[in-house]
Amino acid sequence: MTSSTRVPQVPITGLYGAVLKRFSRKMFGEVPDALGVMWQHRPVLAFSLGLGRRAGRWHECDANLKSYAHMAVASLIGCSFCLDLGHFQAHNDGLDVTKAREVPRWRTSDVFTPLERDVMEYAEAMSQTPPAVTDELSARLLGRLGAPAMVELTAWVALANQYARTNVALGIEAQGFSAACGLAPLPGPGGVVSHHDR
Repeated sequence: MTSSTRVPQVPITGLYGAVLKRFSRKMFGEVPDALGVMWQHRPVLAFSLGLGRRAGRWHECDANLKSYAHMAVASLIGCSFCLDLGHFQAHNDGLDVTKAREVPRWRTSDVFTPLERDVMEYAEAMSQTPPAVTDELSARLLGRLGAPAMVELTAWVALANQYARTNVALGIEAQGFSAACGLAPLPGPGGVVSHHDR
């Protein structure tokens, strides 16, 4: 365990803890620091994991678009953990890793389609305080995605904000999950690699 998080990590114990650690090692190769932090309040951890599992079953909006939206939120907020994990999941799910790596620079990159750009613009606009979503952008997305996918994308971005802001506030940073699957460490916002990857 590292001591870099703002809330200290604690040993993950018991049957539920053993299941979480086994699942984490199978999926990521190691136990994320986030689990040791969130183990301080198991009902919050269980709620967060359950919410993520249920949201993962939504299928009205394209998975690629939701991945780009989540990483756009993470980049804007500064969650290196979410960017690292998002890149790892994009690789494992067969998504376009080249595009995933370009999300923090989506405004200047030439790899994205107009729809993908609108999705990332929407994710960033939703993540501003106060939200800066415009009628024009919403209308463009509604016309391309349809109402069910638009609602799903909006909820997905809201969840991405919850996870990213929680991680940043608790000091949970990238752990090199992208490197664990043979990829170079993913830079965080501004091209900075987390201390875990140095």
